[in-house]
Amino acid sequence: MLLADVVATSETVAATRSRKAKVLALADLLGRAGPDELETVTAYLGGTLRQRRTGLGWRGLTGLPEPAAEPTLTVLEVHSAFDAIAALSGSGSQSARTRAVEELFGRATAAEQAWLRGVVTGALRQGALDSLVQEALAVAAGVPLPAVRRAAMLGGSTVAVARAAFAGVDALAAVGLEVGRPVLPMLASSAPDVPAALAKAGGGDEVAVDQKLDGIRIQVHRAGDDVVVATRSLEDITARLPEVVAVALALPARDFVLDGEALALDETGRPRPFQETASRTATGEAPGGGQIAVTPYFFDLLHLDGADLLDAPAGERAAALERLVPVEHRVPRLVTASAAEAQDFLEHTIGSGHEGVVVKNLAAPYDAGRRGAAWVKVKPVHTLDLVVLAVEWGSGRRQGWLSNIHLGARDPAGDGFVMLGKTFKGMTDEMLAWQTERFLALETARSGHVVHVRPEQVVEIAFDGVQRSTRYPGGVALRFARVLRYRDDKPVDEVDTIETVRAFLQR
Repeated sequence: MLLADVVATSETVAATRSRKAKVLALADLLGRAGPDELETVTAYLGGTLRQRRTGLGWRGLTGLPEPAAEPTLTVLEVHSAFDAIAALSGSGSQSARTRAVEELFGRATAAEQAWLRGVVTGALRQGALDSLVQEALAVAAGVPLPAVRRAAMLGGSTVAVARAAFAGVDALAAVGLEVGRPVLPMLASSAPDVPAALAKAGGGDEVAVDQKLDGIRIQVHRAGDDVVVATRSLEDITARLPEVVAVALALPARDFVLDGEALALDETGRPRPFQETASRTATGEAPGGGQIAVTPYFFDLLHLDGADLLDAPAGERAAALERLVPVEHRVPRLVTASAAEAQDFLEHTIGSGHEGVVVKNLAAPYDAGRRGAAWVKVKPVHTLDLVVLAVEWGSGRRQGWLSNIHLGARDPAGDGFVMLGKTFKGMTDEMLAWQTERFLALETARSGHVVHVRPEQVVEIAFDGVQRSTRYPGGVALRFARVLRYRDDKPVDEVDTIETVRAFLQR
């Protein structure tokens, strides 16, 4: 298959807002991909490379050769070229990378060059979210969409299960939880207060109310003496958290998969600032060097000694968790149907330095990768996880620093983002210095004092409310938005949608 076929499909998808039309266009191309091409085509239709890192950025793609007159590149040739580029390291690798880019892009047409640049820099906007690619895969292979979704959740990605989809329902069903291979985590929706969360998650029945710890989401797999610790984005951070590995190896079982949080505590047992935990889990070191101990706390159990628990009711999983994990490594929990008791628990949690609570339906299975009504979080301060779209150079005391950030929510109708406004509030000098370095590394273009960046950095924003606005394309703007922290632990496909933001208008 030619890369030109992928580019043409991408252009078709980008040109329509009809979900059905997008799915049919994607499905048509997936149906024409050969067995050896399918995984690469699936990744490309989702707007990503199969290589996790290539060492390429927008600066390395500014001086491209003249485009080819006719398309000749195949998708397998492009994949092999990026494999070779990603493998370059050491002395002379920069020059070799430049030559490899010139060779690859020199064979690409103008349209292919633009597409390749977009997919390398993360700036490709074609309206094909991963969920749409899953729908298209189900249509092309003639299999039920729920089967594709479940397999992708347990397999870790849509690309990983593309061949299984074309092999049929039984092949998809065979993709199960595998100890040592992280699965997509279950996510929580939001409620403005405790009574609303209890109604949403429990409907009047007893629920579990977990403390929402201010840490990093972790998934811990143990198979015998082998332990894997992964983040919510499925990154392997085992080597950075030896204390978590030690806790896992001390538990009285040979094989299990645990879901939980890791956080750094101060001498009194209260959580340290989130950025200290984030730095420790990202690099293995505390800010400024040295070590800060990280403590794991678990709230769910997905597998235990040969038995998968994903489909078991949450109450059953909780009982198994209590038998396996000692109380000092379990997230504090209250089981109740009383709003008053849950509110007291929330206030105690906030007083202990944590974020809030998560209300959980005790009859619900573990729905990997989904955000529904089975888990509902309550935080006393309204917050949103948004993506940074651009940054403005500061003035006055902030001269020389990137300061005012442009905020975007996810557009569920496509793969783009909708701007909600700007903020420079809540930024310390340390944060300004960090974000200046960070956003210059993500720069894609400049217009005056505005630096446009790849939409990769997630930021947690506190705000007092949402108001209607004709100034921004989403029709809404945040009131008194301020930065709480940057979330390196969250991928951009988990940022809040514009629909979530608009829902605050009714509150």
